[in-house]
Parts: sequence; C-alpha cells; structure tokens
Amino acid sequence: METQKTYFWGAGTMRTFRPLWVAEELGLTYELFGIGPRTGETQTDEYTRRNPKQKIPYMQDAHMGLSESVAISRYLIARHGSPESLCLPDTLEGRAREDEWVSYVYGELDETALYVMRRHGDLETIYGEAPAAVTSAKAYAEKHLGVISQHLQGKEFLAGDRFGLADVMLVSCLDWAVRYRFELSDELARYRDAHQQRPAYQRAYAVNYQNAAKV
Repeated sequence: METQKTYFWGAGTMRTFRPLWVAEELGLTYELFGIGPRTGETQTDEYTRRNPKQKIPYMQDAHMGLSESVAISRYLIARHGSPESLCLPDTLEGRAREDEWVSYVYGELDETALYVMRRHGDLETIYGEAPAAVTSAKAYAEKHLGVISQHLQGKEFLAGDRFGLADVMLVSCLDWAVRYRFELSDELARYRDAHQQRPAYQRAYAVNYQNAAKV
C-alpha cells in the first residue's frame, strides 16, 4: 500500500462522510480540513484554485485532486483497495452490478429525494420553502427504500458477497433518512445496524462530525 498522505476538505454532511469511511476502511493516512459548505470557506481564492466548483468534499493525494463523493470513494478503492480491506469487484459483471446500485442509491435517494428535503427543509432560508416538494420527495424516497428493503431480504450486502461502495452509499443515505424521521423497515434497520458496528464506520463518523464547521 502507498504511504503518501491523502488530504480531504469538507466535514459535517453525509456526502463528506462517505470518502472518510472509505479511507478508514482502507487504513489510509489522511488529514482532514473540516470546512463546511456554507461557511464561506469554499468561496476563498485559495480553495477555488483547488476546486473551482466550490463544493465539498474534495480530495488531494500525490496523484490528483478530485471532487464528488462517489468519484473520490471509487478512486480510493481502486488505488488502495485489497481483498483484506475494501476493493472493487473482480469481474466485469460484479463491477456493473455495483455500479447499478451505486447509481440507483445516489440518483434516486440522495439527489432526487433526500437532498430535495435538505434544500427546502434545512436550507429553506437559502432555497425557499417548498412543503409540497418536501412531501413529494419523502414519498419518493419511501418508494425506493421499499425496493431496496425487498432486495436485501436475507442479504448482508447490497451488491455481491462482500462489503463495498454500494454499502457505503446506502448506509449513509439510511443515516440521512433516519435524521429526517423516516421509519425504516425491519430489513433496512437490521442492515444499517450491522454496518454501523464496523470500526471504520465509527471512526469516520466521529471524524466527520467532530471536525465539522457549522453547516
């Protein structure tokens, strides 16, 4: 495993949590700058030179800089992963199945539902009140949580037979959903509780929130 330090910018959200969880699973040496998305820190000239999108999370290592939680996480797994820690599926079919679930969780739960609720709930002073949109987004999330709950019947992992990026994505969204007072099915609650017991999850969760600026 390479020993160069990895640097992360951003803390305090589920999107910043994901790459930190991956880093902990991989046993990486890293440094976190716990800036928030709406504290002004992403708007500085220094940060904008690093990431013109002015978004978090952002990662820098000896090879490249990268934004977006899925891209960062997949890159770290591909570069540093191993069967003893966390790795990409070793077949084309396995990678395609993982991509399917990662895309589904991110597209249907994160972007289309939970972030709409955040935008017009937690951040309504910025984006405006839209109670109908929040209600609709919650119903949409519940529909897709039902699909995932059925899929997880008798399964420990979302895709394949070992812990992977799809699980990082789903557990982070389930945590987000619980924060928004969703009632998880017994199957989803069982699945979430099991993965919350992972030591890397617990370390990353502490780091992500203890180092968070006000968001």
